[in-house]
Amino acid sequence: VLLELSAYFRGICSKVLHVNELDHLEESIRITLCKMEMIFPPGFFTVMVHLVVHLATECKLAGPVCYRWMYFIERYLGKLKSYVRNKARPEGSIAESFLADECMAFCSRYLEGFSTKHNQPSRNHDKPNENESAMYANESTLFPPVGNPLGKPRTYTLN
Repeated sequence: VLLELSAYFRGICSKVLHVNELDHLEESIRITLCKMEMIFPPGFFTVMVHLVVHLATECKLAGPVCYRWMYFIERYLGKLKSYVRNKARPEGSIAESFLADECMAFCSRYLEGFSTKHNQPSRNHDKPNENESAMYANESTLFPPVGNPLGKPRTYTLN
């Protein structure tokens, strides 16, 4: 059932939409939701789950979903909202925090010897003692080795 639901979302999120495919998706999502009613408890089915039925019709009217997505804007607005320190003057504190963030990013590119968000090692840094650049090392810069083996390899014979 979950694979059918993912196929529905994959179909409506494609960049090229055909009306006959959208008709088929409309019919298939009804059956998929009926199958979900047999598996999931009644508390799972809210208005939002029902709205999935109307997404294919919306794609017929408004076009591909990728041109109407708001996720990027909402994520950026959430970042700007986190900048608000003075709720009496939100615009000023957003501008001040944004300017401070830009100045810190600009200055951190030219400072050496300090840990900044631009020169931090990755979370999975396997060689913390290695200070030389990969350009002068014997390893490939295009395909760097990632990870370490966890122990001696063992073979198993299955009966």
